[in-house]
Amino acid sequence: MADFTWVPTKAPSIETFLGFELQPIPVIPVLAGILALFYIIGWIRLAIRGRRWPVWRGVLFLLGCLLLAAVMGLAIEGYGQVMFSVFMFQQMTLMMAVPPLLLLGAPGTLLLRSSPRNLPGRIVLKLAIFGLRSWVGKVVVHPLFSIPLFLVLFYGLYLSNAANFVLSSGIGGHIGLELVFLFTGIIFNATLIPADPLPVPESHVVRIFHSFLEAGLHAFFGVIVMMATLPLVDRFTQMPANWGIDVMEDQKLAGGIAWAYGEGPAVAILLVVLITWSRQESKNNAVRDREVALHGDKDLDAYNEYLKALNRGEVTI
Repeated sequence: MADFTWVPTKAPSIETFLGFELQPIPVIPVLAGILALFYIIGWIRLAIRGRRWPVWRGVLFLLGCLLLAAVMGLAIEGYGQVMFSVFMFQQMTLMMAVPPLLLLGAPGTLLLRSSPRNLPGRIVLKLAIFGLRSWVGKVVVHPLFSIPLFLVLFYGLYLSNAANFVLSSGIGGHIGLELVFLFTGIIFNATLIPADPLPVPESHVVRIFHSFLEAGLHAFFGVIVMMATLPLVDRFTQMPANWGIDVMEDQKLAGGIAWAYGEGPAVAILLVVLITWSRQESKNNAVRDREVALHGDKDLDAYNEYLKALNRGEVTI
């Protein structure tokens, strides 16, 4: 076993999964706590200024932080060191469940609104503007970057020797891979749930296509894992014998989790896209109606004049 890693000895169960057992180096739980703390501070700063912040956004963001801390901080993290099914559950949670909750909290907008107007606040604002305008930000959120990265972390990681190499490199490789899962999930879902400004916002049609693509990728990958006849990752063949768990059955369960877990979040994201699309269309229609009420419909007036001229024989079709 890798140094600085706690691995459980009791057979897995719901009770043992939910036991409080932090890893010796709890990087991600601490990160979740820091994110929650800064979000609450920003929320309080807005309240002090008399500016309202949507409660539902704050609740969703803090729920995402709580889920992140729980999945990476409870004893389930130890079982994820040796069980493919548990590790797959963690990966899907990091890539599919946590990012939408964090993104719906609009942390970037909250940061900009709550930042002080002194020098540190101006630095934050300039960094945010630089990130939105730089080519790096445009590349990171572009589908030609996020989708291949998404594919690599499923197909490339497990259908090659990459997973064996990374997971056998100790706690650093394990935590690093989990952080990559979280980062990839955030940038992939950021274009689907643009609660904060993006360097290159996508159309609603493209976002719907991405949500369907995401569900399909998970389903196909899950089928591949379930149909595999040999263990895909050597790391997950070292479970204690007294647990009585068959390695191949655990791998099939991992494939089933990848298949089933991706469906729910994908449908939820699709609903979010459709709702935001409907609201945007309603806003656009309201703006257009106001313009027509104030200045008239120039296009309609021009068309009516054309019909009148056509009726008088002044123009021909």
